Amino acid sequence: MKGIVQQYLATWNATGDERATLISAHWSPEVTYTDPLAEVSGHEGIAAVVDGVQARFPGFVFTQVGEVDAHHHQVRFRWGLGPEGAEPLVIGFDVLVLDESGRIQDVRGFLDRVPA
Repeated sequence: MKGIVQQYLATWNATGDERATLISAHWSPEVTYTDPLAEVSGHEGIAAVVDGVQARFPGFVFTQVGEVDAHHHQVRFRWGLGPEGAEPLVIGFDVLVLDESGRIQDVRGFLDRVPA
């Protein structure tokens, strides 16, 4: 299940056709996404949230922080967002629930550290 975390983070770092391909391949069409700043559904909703984050933090990248914990059809992990190769400025914690085919069906996100 670590692979789905890498695809999830790659989606947040990708743009254009690459991101559309990642969303289509790894996210359920019925996906729901909820964090303290957004609540969206579907592929278009995911793309819009990613666009918003990329616009707010240009040049920043998402990375995995720590280990992945998984069981059944769910995965939890911490992530960081910051300049490439630097200490993340934002750190969060997400739980992914996967559908029967292993695609992301539901995301519950939490923000642990956000700059003022």
